[in-house]
Amino acid sequence: MAVYTDVAIEELAAFLADYEVGSILAMKGIAEGVENSNYLVMTDTGSYILTLYEKRVKEDDLPFFLGLMEHLAARGVPCPTPIRDRKGKALQRLKGKAAALISFLEGVSPGVIEARHCSAVGNALAEMHLTGADFAMHRPNALGLSSWSTLAGQCRERADEVESGLADEISRELDILHECWPRDLPRGVIHADLFSDNVFFRGPRLTGLIDFYFACNDLLAYDIAVCLNAWCFTSEGRFDVIRGRALIDAYTSRRPLDDAERAALSLLARGAALRFLLTRLYDWLNPVGGAIVTPKDPGEFLRVMRYHRDHPSLEP
Repeated sequence: MAVYTDVAIEELAAFLADYEVGSILAMKGIAEGVENSNYLVMTDTGSYILTLYEKRVKEDDLPFFLGLMEHLAARGVPCPTPIRDRKGKALQRLKGKAAALISFLEGVSPGVIEARHCSAVGNALAEMHLTGADFAMHRPNALGLSSWSTLAGQCRERADEVESGLADEISRELDILHECWPRDLPRGVIHADLFSDNVFFRGPRLTGLIDFYFACNDLLAYDIAVCLNAWCFTSEGRFDVIRGRALIDAYTSRRPLDDAERAALSLLARGAALRFLLTRLYDWLNPVGGAIVTPKDPGEFLRVMRYHRDHPSLEP
């Protein structure tokens, strides 16, 4: 989450007039994240999240994202639900941009990630994969393997400002991944961005999965790999085996992995590390002036990528 577009409280009040959500009491911009403009909106009936869609989010993809959240929430997956206006519409416009009002979920992201958090995430991810199996809409992964060369090209001239030799290192990684990437693993709806700031807890209980704006159809094991990178590595770029075992064991208790998926996890995690390195590198080199947002350090996933390159197995 972030704030790129300023919304005045008078503009928000006019926007909310089309909804059955009561009168606005307060609003607050949310600085976390990098993709869209987000506000916490408090009314006399409760709290909501207002999202204005920016940057990499295409308006044509929004029916998929909003429809997926409705589909999952209706089947018990703890995720936000789009609020429909009096005419039954979930998608609106505000300040010339696509916008939606979303239900607010109680809870906070974990400050210190422990094995119990990883277990809960593994279980929730498997539940999401199983529940999404009958979601009728389809969206290809716009930030999948085929897009990484383009991102690398956009960063190549300045990549060495982050670390000498980085541009050539990225190029070598791309060559390996294009040659070895698995093609025939089970596919389905994936979240593709389930980092700790996109998962809420209240005490030991997982209360919400949020930010479905990278969700798409892709390899289910790739989604696990994204989570392993996000939840099971130390700040120094070392894999925490205990956290990794907790996440995989919880996931496979709901949806067992076949042998090919297990064998591919390390390579998929290596690719997922490169994907987040590239998007963070691009944002680091191209900050948006005036936005309430702090670009995330690309070095975190450079270290994770190197770990996977040097350790070809993640089997705990």
